[in-house]
Amino acid sequence: MSSSTSRSSLRWWGLALIALAQFMVIMDASIIGVALPRMQTDLGFTPNSLSWVFNAYVIALGGLLLLGGRLSDLYGPRKMFATGWLVLGIGSLVAGSAGNVPVELIGRVLQGGGSALIAPAALTLLMMLFGSDPKELTTAMALYGAAAPAGGTAGVFLGGLITEFASWPWVFFINVPIAVVVLLVMWKALPGGTLGARGSVDVIGALTATLGLAALVFGIVRAEVAGWDSAQTWVAIGIGGVLLVLFLVSQNVKREPLMRLSIFSSPNLGAANLAQLLLGAAWVPMWFFLNLYLQQVLGFSAFPAGAALLPMTILIMLGMIVLAPRIIAAFGPKVPIVLGLVILAVGLGWMAFVSPDGTYWVDAFGPSLVVAFGQALAFIPSLQVAISAAPPAEGGLASGIVNTSYQIGSAVGLAIVSAVAAGFGASQLDDPTALTNGYSAAFIGAGVIALVGAVLVPIFFRTKREVHTVDTLSV
Repeated sequence: MSSSTSRSSLRWWGLALIALAQFMVIMDASIIGVALPRMQTDLGFTPNSLSWVFNAYVIALGGLLLLGGRLSDLYGPRKMFATGWLVLGIGSLVAGSAGNVPVELIGRVLQGGGSALIAPAALTLLMMLFGSDPKELTTAMALYGAAAPAGGTAGVFLGGLITEFASWPWVFFINVPIAVVVLLVMWKALPGGTLGARGSVDVIGALTATLGLAALVFGIVRAEVAGWDSAQTWVAIGIGGVLLVLFLVSQNVKREPLMRLSIFSSPNLGAANLAQLLLGAAWVPMWFFLNLYLQQVLGFSAFPAGAALLPMTILIMLGMIVLAPRIIAAFGPKVPIVLGLVILAVGLGWMAFVSPDGTYWVDAFGPSLVVAFGQALAFIPSLQVAISAAPPAEGGLASGIVNTSYQIGSAVGLAIVSAVAAGFGASQLDDPTALTNGYSAAFIGAGVIALVGAVLVPIFFRTKREVHTVDTLSV
């Protein structure tokens, strides 16, 4: 009895470490938000290149997640979890010590690479700990999912606190002691071993996917400067598209691919990943431009800007932990996914009414709560469907795919919405009215993405009865 209680306790301590991993992966994307203006001044970023502080991390993360998932399946999730924390710590030291733009971006790429090892391993470890009990799995998924918005807003809050009262390099240095503690305590709380997968690692495939994503995002971001009619813009986008197509073709013909394409024949795996991709494409631009609106239009300094987003975080955490599991139990995953995307679109439409002479309580508080509620409803069920649809031996791959979907959505969504915002005046830093027009256009663009998700996801999502019918016909 004592041994059983001890094992149960260790499982929940293991979940705490897994949730911390998710918290840190998202925090490292968001913590730089309020520090961006000072980093721009100190390191020499131009207004058009500043988004690469975010994009360098997200592209490395999104492009290498499939590799991280494959390595997790082959060598064991606990080993990859530890390796990821080590790389994240090294990248944080580089980013915090940077004195110029190239070194800063190298540090961010290393951080993204470390997180690409951590994230799929963490989800696989969660399934190993709680996959045998559906009720506990839903609870564990809710806590894990809530760690993402908590990390997002805690990043903004801590970034504001650190930037205001210390200096921006500490938004990176804070990762180092956390990584050391995790590496010391994780070995007893997390299960070891592998999942039974065999084979080799498709390094070429990983590089092709990463470079394709980087070229695609570069082309979209570069369009703000060179214009959409520029050959440079379309060459970059074309190279990115060709590389991504080559990646998919290679995965279809390789004997041991990085991503087995037939995995998408699993019921609703594609629909759940589509939902995650569009959630990232709508949510991250909202967060990015709401931060800029608070600081550059309303005049908030770093710390108040971070504190202003705390109500949104509290609501999204409560929604994920308390409300989403109950709705999933009552209606299944399809209803909350679609409803959440609709509510997210409505909140972004409301947020588009921001004013150059507005206030936080009138222009930002209400719509931020609505978008948080929508994200809370849609995120957990789409994540759970994406993870549980794959065979156990490919848990790392499924984790890598769903994390990739969200991060690619974040990177491409931010690039597209940033281009839209710049076209409507967001690059005119000395003109509050032009800035607000650009940010309003960004919120509308993000809202359209969420609305597209609400229309497309039901088309590809099948109910249990439909899945059973298809399975019966195939037999």
